[in-house]
Amino acid sequence: MAYILNIETSTTNCSVALFNELNLIDCIEENTEDYSHSKSLHVFIDSILKKNKISPKELSAISVGKGPGSYTGLRIGVASAKGLCYALDIPLIALETLEILSKNVTEKGIVIPCLDARRMEVYSAVFDRKNSRIRDTKAEVLSKELFKSYLENDNVYFIGNANKKIKEIITHKNANFIDDVYPSARQMGVLSYNKFKSKQFENLNDFEPFYLKDFIAAKWNPNS
Repeated sequence: MAYILNIETSTTNCSVALFNELNLIDCIEENTEDYSHSKSLHVFIDSILKKNKISPKELSAISVGKGPGSYTGLRIGVASAKGLCYALDIPLIALETLEILSKNVTEKGIVIPCLDARRMEVYSAVFDRKNSRIRDTKAEVLSKELFKSYLENDNVYFIGNANKKIKEIITHKNANFIDDVYPSARQMGVLSYNKFKSKQFENLNDFEPFYLKDFIAAKWNPNS
């Protein structure tokens, strides 16, 4: 038995999920545009443990979405996760936010989770039909050519809060959009438990969020 508390705060969606190994016990989440995570997160953690009669001392690990995403959201989530790990003397697991987001897609095709990085920039990664990563997470400026190689060879499913501006640029017939879905702790269970079993833990002393806001200078050209 391994109780793992999962925390995801990289976007406007603040979520906490409690798993027993691969089994979801409960999830609490709230999507608010004002990033009220600093007020909500600790309330959610306390509520989910009390509701399910689990003592903090029974937790085997804490898992957190490490980014990329909102600077404020990531800072709050990671600080809370590290604080719990220090206090309870349990390991910290970190998961990439875009991989968490990709787990929401069940359709067959290429999956490209994308998060808004302001202006015409996005954070993106690429996963194949088996949900295996085929391109690392990058910060990029949107253009018509950006995902062309994938679009010309398969159905591509874009998911994440960057979809609105991607639709304005990418109109390929193979482009499909899954809207109004955010990274959630609900989708972290399998990833977290696999890392727990293989003891892929973070060093609490030097772990930092994966901010990934290091763009090359580029001017957006809507016709590119």
